[in-house]
Order: sequence, then structure tokens, then C-alpha cells
Amino acid sequence: MKKFGLLVAGGIAAIILLSTIGPMVGLAVSLVLLYFIVKQFIKAESTGAKIGLAIVGVIVLAASLHNIPAVIGLAAAYVLFLVYKKWNEQKHTKFKEDSDPFTNFEKQWDELKHY
Repeated sequence: MKKFGLLVAGGIAAIILLSTIGPMVGLAVSLVLLYFIVKQFIKAESTGAKIGLAIVGVIVLAASLHNIPAVIGLAAAYVLFLVYKKWNEQKHTKFKEDSDPFTNFEKQWDELKHY
């Protein structure tokens, strides 16, 4: 039942992640553009260039704010990572406990001592 819950959570997270790929790319591009605009704004010496870069920067900032749903996609990617990690953790611990005969012997020996 635990695997089914992980499968459902991973499926939902994957669907959300796939549906927000567009805003994630748009956010990345607009943040890179904003970074370069700010760098050029700091280097600019003339007032006209600074005003022009400030106007373009505000427009690009508005575009990056428009792509805020990408944050939901990043959260979905994180949830998908956690589901993957938990799925492999369960698989790894189950395999480790079943394959080690000495661990099983010690557990059975402790159970026999209690009776």
C-alpha cells in the first residue's frame, strides 16, 4: 500500500512538472535576461542608457513575475525527487535485510531468548 501511495504522489508530481515546463523555461530565460540587464545598468554611464535599461528591466521583471507558476513546477520536481529517493530507500533496505543471513539469525535468536 505504501508503494501505491508513492506511485500516486509521483504520478501527480510528474504531471504537474510536465505541465509547468513552459513557465519554468520562461522564468529561466527572463531571469537570465534580467541578470544581464542589471549588469549593463550598473556599467552604463549615461542617464539615457540607464533609463532605457530600467524600462527594459521592468518589462523583463514583469515577464518573470508572469512565470511564477514555475515555482509550483520546482516544488513538483522536489516532490518527485523525494518519492524517487523513498522508493529506492525501501527497495534497498528490504533487499539488505533479506539478503543478510546473520542479521536474520540474530533477530530470530533474540526472539527465542524472550520466550
